[in-house]
Amino acid sequence: MAKNLAQAFLERNNLASHDPKVAMAKRCAREGVIAGAKAAAIASIATAIPTLASVRMLPWAKANLNHAAQALIISSVAGAAYFIVADKTVLATARRNSFKQKPNAETYDFN
Repeated sequence: MAKNLAQAFLERNNLASHDPKVAMAKRCAREGVIAGAKAAAIASIATAIPTLASVRMLPWAKANLNHAAQALIISSVAGAAYFIVADKTVLATARRNSFKQKPNAETYDFN
């Protein structure tokens, strides 16, 4: 049983090397994840600095923004940046790769 599971796992992982479309899709997704993680890191730093500074300097923020609110502000901006940039990167990579392929002649046959 374990031998069959191991073989099935290896066959499933080797599928990407046999099918170029699957390999391209995995590469597009990986590029999106990397770009999204970079954007989330930058956005969290860019949001954390003014949030923490305002809590120390402004009386309203000091009175109304506890630690949970500060964390929510920073994490929501980081999450939004991740998903926006990852989505745009995946779509741009897929668009770029779709233009590299030559069109199917049967699809555009109007006769």
